[in-house]
Amino acid sequence: MEKRRMAHSFLLLALCSLLFILASCSGSKGVKKEEGFDPEKYLSRAEILINDKEYEEARKLLLEVKNREMAKKYAPQAQLKIAESYIKDGDIDIGIEEYRKFIELYPDNQYASYAQYQIGMAYFSQIESPDRGSGAAQNALREFIRLKELYPRNPYKEVLELRIEKCRNVIADGEFMVGEFYYKKESYNAAINRLEGLLKQFPDYKRGDEALILLARAYKAANINDKAQETFNKLIEKYPSSRFASEAKKELEKFKGK
Repeated sequence: MEKRRMAHSFLLLALCSLLFILASCSGSKGVKKEEGFDPEKYLSRAEILINDKEYEEARKLLLEVKNREMAKKYAPQAQLKIAESYIKDGDIDIGIEEYRKFIELYPDNQYASYAQYQIGMAYFSQIESPDRGSGAAQNALREFIRLKELYPRNPYKEVLELRIEKCRNVIADGEFMVGEFYYKKESYNAAINRLEGLLKQFPDYKRGDEALILLARAYKAANINDKAQETFNKLIEKYPSSRFASEAKKELEKFKGK
């Protein structure tokens, strides 16, 4: 009986030891898995998923990197990729906010100017949209100017000037179209306000001669004859080779006949 009791105790002890060893192995594997977290692999995998348009899955990996690496070098990269994934997924507004978050979290990061540039480009990409063109151009222009002010040494200087010029032209074209619309609707005072604002804000507007003659004619139609003659003369002086200069001369001759 005593031997049987001892054998039973021995088996129980052996079983407990075995369970302890298994639990220890399991725990060790868990720690090893945690220690084996490789942010570079996560970022590479996320890049592949973004290229495959698996944006939601990519963001899961990127958020994992951010959560584990908040104070380390990979978190900024993950934040940039999150913003990029939203832009490529067509969620422009969210993408812009994620780029802004990057600048807020990492203002001194070497890619802060890149994030600011991408904010401008997100708006710039909408310029050709019929319903958002002028507004998008104004937003893009604001962000590009902000880039120049905050990061004067940014690497985008040459292309940035081209983008800014494009934005200005789009905004100016929009103002001209509105002024022309009011003129054709015989809302001459509204046309005058738009065209005056256009020429003041964009004195070197590429269609400045056309804007001037339209403004002069709006003055004339509104019986503001002194301003009309002044504007016709300004057109002739500033754009002597323009076909509108010839028309302006004819208009001035009509005033002499009165």
